[in-house]
Amino acid sequence: MTESIDVVYTWVDDQQPGYAGQLAQHARKPRDRDPARTRDTLETLRYSLRSLERFAPWVNHIHLLTCRPQVPAWLDTAHPKISVVHHDQVMPASALPTFNSLAIISHLHLIPNLTQRFLYIEDDMVFAAPVTLQDFIDGSGRLRVFAERHVAPRREDIPDADTSGGWNLALAESMRLLDQKYGAAQRRQCGHSPLLIEKSRWAETLNFFPEARDATIQSRFRGEGNMAPEFLYAQCLLAEGKAVLVPRAQARKTAGYIPLEDFWPATLFFMTMAHLDKPKWLTLNDNFGPKPSRITTAMVRRLLDYLLPEPSSFERWRASAAE
Repeated sequence: MTESIDVVYTWVDDQQPGYAGQLAQHARKPRDRDPARTRDTLETLRYSLRSLERFAPWVNHIHLLTCRPQVPAWLDTAHPKISVVHHDQVMPASALPTFNSLAIISHLHLIPNLTQRFLYIEDDMVFAAPVTLQDFIDGSGRLRVFAERHVAPRREDIPDADTSGGWNLALAESMRLLDQKYGAAQRRQCGHSPLLIEKSRWAETLNFFPEARDATIQSRFRGEGNMAPEFLYAQCLLAEGKAVLVPRAQARKTAGYIPLEDFWPATLFFMTMAHLDKPKWLTLNDNFGPKPSRITTAMVRRLLDYLLPEPSSFERWRASAAE
């Protein structure tokens, strides 16, 4: 590795003081109160940082983007390789507070001192094997896109906007924008994976769609008229021949997905598939209801402790012990 590559994480914890009150003050629809979007049941960020230190030691610097004044209690904020960035440092005051991840990531490129190319990782993603830059771009420098089998929906595929998930609405709006710019086409949904982003191209992609961008930024929650920046970014590059779809067989060996379900046998099935495929990273997507299954939680905690038992240097108590 000769190029400096930073990492950006997004994270929030609805158990931190004051957050629940703000959420209740602004929430209007049942989906606005979906705890799957805000809870930190398994402290996956802690394990993700362990995996990053172990399997991607070439990373230059880590930026943790969160709402003020949140900071994980266990995080060593004095560590020279990590910076906590709050929403108000990169977002306009008129858009805050926000509970909309789509609005938040529309500002990733504005994080101070961020490298030209950076890896965007959600806090529920952990590496399970060594990774290099070549896991995210091919030999020609094109972005590798890990797509799902399902095609992205259009607005006519969503009968009721009030009961539909905000993510599907954002995909539908993104499809409308892509059809206008590149022509109508079927496009597969992008998998939940770390995404290598070129800062200037990220900004350019957002600027392609200024009305949808501004509507997304001003939406405190996901909803009608929002766009999905990460989906648009990958699809624009695919349309221009600057990205390539990873074949499904190869994708399974690279990007693993484990949904966290209240019906624990479903999660166990996906854990078994991941054990057989041995992917380089795993996404542990929260699909729990209001009260997460204790069995599923215990299973996944056991998996994380098995894969990543050693604390990283980013954890506060380890830093104290070293002193």
